[in-house]
Amino acid sequence: MIPKVHDMGTDTRGLVAYLYGPGRAEEHIDPHLVAAWDRLAPDPGRDPEATYGDLQRLLDQPVIALPESVRPAEHVWHLSVRAAPEDPILTDEQWADIARRMVAATGIAPEGDDAACRWAAVRHADDHIHIIATVVRHDGRQARIRKDGARSQAEARKIEVDYGLRRLNTGDGTAAKRPASAERHKANRQGKERTPREELRETVRRAAAGVASEQEFFDRLAVAGLLVRQRVAPSGDLLGYKVALPDDRNEDQEPIYYSGSTLAPDLSLPRIRERLAGNVSGPGPEAVADRSSGSAHVNPSTARRQATTAVWQAVLVVDQSDDGQIAAQLAAAGEVLDALAKTSAAHTRRELRDAAWAFERASRSHIRAERGHDRGLRQAARDLVYGGPALGRGEDGATTAMLIDMVFFLVTAAAHWHGKKEHAQQAAAARQAAEHLRAAYQAAAPVYLSVMHQRGRRLSQPLQRKQAAYLRQAVPELAEQVLTEQGWYALAATLADVEHAGHDPAALLSEAAERRELDTADSISDVLVWRLRRMADLPADPSAMPEHTATAPAAARGAAQRPTHRTDRPAKSR
Repeated sequence: MIPKVHDMGTDTRGLVAYLYGPGRAEEHIDPHLVAAWDRLAPDPGRDPEATYGDLQRLLDQPVIALPESVRPAEHVWHLSVRAAPEDPILTDEQWADIARRMVAATGIAPEGDDAACRWAAVRHADDHIHIIATVVRHDGRQARIRKDGARSQAEARKIEVDYGLRRLNTGDGTAAKRPASAERHKANRQGKERTPREELRETVRRAAAGVASEQEFFDRLAVAGLLVRQRVAPSGDLLGYKVALPDDRNEDQEPIYYSGSTLAPDLSLPRIRERLAGNVSGPGPEAVADRSSGSAHVNPSTARRQATTAVWQAVLVVDQSDDGQIAAQLAAAGEVLDALAKTSAAHTRRELRDAAWAFERASRSHIRAERGHDRGLRQAARDLVYGGPALGRGEDGATTAMLIDMVFFLVTAAAHWHGKKEHAQQAAAARQAAEHLRAAYQAAAPVYLSVMHQRGRRLSQPLQRKQAAYLRQAVPELAEQVLTEQGWYALAATLADVEHAGHDPAALLSEAAERRELDTADSISDVLVWRLRRMADLPADPSAMPEHTATAPAAARGAAQRPTHRTDRPAKSR
């Protein structure tokens, strides 16, 4: 249940007319009174003799009774209360009870207070009501409605329990503003999946991912096709900006602009500038010049491999550092997800886009980010953008799977951290993002893990036993579980690749397993495969590696006695 306290107003009749009228998008169906301060209050929706003016005059009587010099200029209070989409349709009697509880909780009409304010609750749709009140009490005093928003939220949590409704997480005021009903109805009429506000928020977030200067940010907005207005002071200093979709127009066919701060708290110009304070450089050292355009680009596979390293370092920061540094890492993680979604191949694009959309809520909290500590992730986001769209195959596709695997662990670590801090909405958003990443991984990884699985099965028996010995030596507490996983053969092939590249497989495997979050994986083998290939700088695409068929040295043959018979099934994905 979502209560929303609207801005105070001065026009009681105007609000009454809106609540009983057709709505901006003809969305008001059968408007009628469900409860009021007086059970005999007129209902213009059901009583043909009652008028808007009748209800307005009764609501305004305590205000008019005051001397004009002491009347509050803004005396109209407005609260909307909306049920979740999956909640059952409530009756008028149930909504009336909810309305009484809300006016009592917010201080408009405390229970048992005969001198309380006048109010009326109007229902004009199945899923919500509006409550209008005037804030002058019958005794001439003004209602004590400080913190009415927080108190309405607290009461909503109780109502959810009492009525068996969907239980929402308590917010902390850092969420982006929800689209209004009229915006949603307009989007539905036009057959659009998201409202202009939501579409703009996603586009602006992507434009800000890894951006290095204000000019680059505004250039990206223009390239994305948005209309941009800048607010400039007489001195010439830039104060803010607004954006609009070219096809989102008002009744006068003028573009409807939204300021960055109304899209999301972290998209205001001052907050964008905070990102730039710990600036990133141009595209990373692997960038090459595009002779046709003069711009710099990064090989997509290289960008993804470097991003994997940066993301893993961020996992360690979230696990070990102080809150300000962690907040900076999570904000920058949102940029990496935005950049990854923007450049993803078709078969992973939807899930990565949804992951970025969900994690947006987890990237903000009241803990102030210590900018500068996020340089590695912001550089990774920048390189992903300059790397351009991924092809989704070969080394490009394999490094994408590797990166998604690593981002999954960063997002999971974010969920744990937010949970410990009792950031309920952020923790829930991070968990939701993790599920989308899991789905994206399942779309990206199996083809490469299957190739590694087959390569591992083709290893000679002595080599298979040798890899099992390395496993038991490095991670004895995990070895037996890993050896029973479908992904073991892919890990065995990777250990052979690690040794062929000149690394100590047991030492590298021990280091990979010491690192965190293994318990959140469906397959430990998968996780270790990608970590080892990153740490040993091996190609993520196993087809680029030679087969290993030589027998193991005699000293290693007896090190592992475990039978190696297994069903010939493809490697398990996350």
